[in-house]
Amino acid sequence: MSSGAKVGAGVGGMGILGLLIAVFFGGQLPTQQPAAQPQPTTDVAVRCNQPGAIDQFDDCYVLKVFNEVNEVWTTQIKNYQQPKLVFFEKAVQTRCGPASSESGPFYCPGDSNVYIDLGFLRQLQAQLRAPGRNAQAYVVAHEVGHHIQNITGTERKVRELQQRNPGRANDLSIRMELQADCYAGVWARQANDRGNVQITQQEFDEALEAAAAVGDDRIQAGASGRGRVSPETWTHGSSKQRQTWFGKGFQAGNPDVCNTFG
Repeated sequence: MSSGAKVGAGVGGMGILGLLIAVFFGGQLPTQQPAAQPQPTTDVAVRCNQPGAIDQFDDCYVLKVFNEVNEVWTTQIKNYQQPKLVFFEKAVQTRCGPASSESGPFYCPGDSNVYIDLGFLRQLQAQLRAPGRNAQAYVVAHEVGHHIQNITGTERKVRELQQRNPGRANDLSIRMELQADCYAGVWARQANDRGNVQITQQEFDEALEAAAAVGDDRIQAGASGRGRVSPETWTHGSSKQRQTWFGKGFQAGNPDVCNTFG
């Protein structure tokens, strides 16, 4: 899951046509941004189809991975309807409400959009110790995993359970996040087996490090400056849990193993 000969330009059958399809049908840019103006879609299409653009620009690489993730899920889910991709920096307005860069990348079930904060991707590499394009690919696949939960009804059932039993809200949220991690692993394995991506051990390890970087325990330890963590407040799972479920998805390559609620 990296640039170059593994996951980068030209790999996975994307090419110029694939990128244009991603931009016009899957790569919608926000029409309203309180703090940052999006680039016109045509400009993105032109820029991302230039030689070397996928290696040079984060949004072009993310767009490519996004399209490849959806290609896999199209084969796994009947009548699959892919989400749309929205890039933002600083702030964005969604049907789930306004969001700032502090939210990081997220999925909104209200509009079926995946929102990617390019600034967070840079932070992931610089501050959260998850370097490389593999971390970006993991983030994209994880957020599309939330879309899978939405269209299969899992998201709705979990929200209903949380409302009926507020005491389990955090636990159910963690299980949702771990399932999305597992779905990300399924995509990685499927893409690898189909020949779209050739994942080396180093690249797999980098993806695991990205999963660990966004574990609640590591984030809390870094925020406190003293290594202090509070498991009772977790909503996404520990670094070990996130790595474990990504690994399970990758090992099996089958979404049926991703029952984190069992």
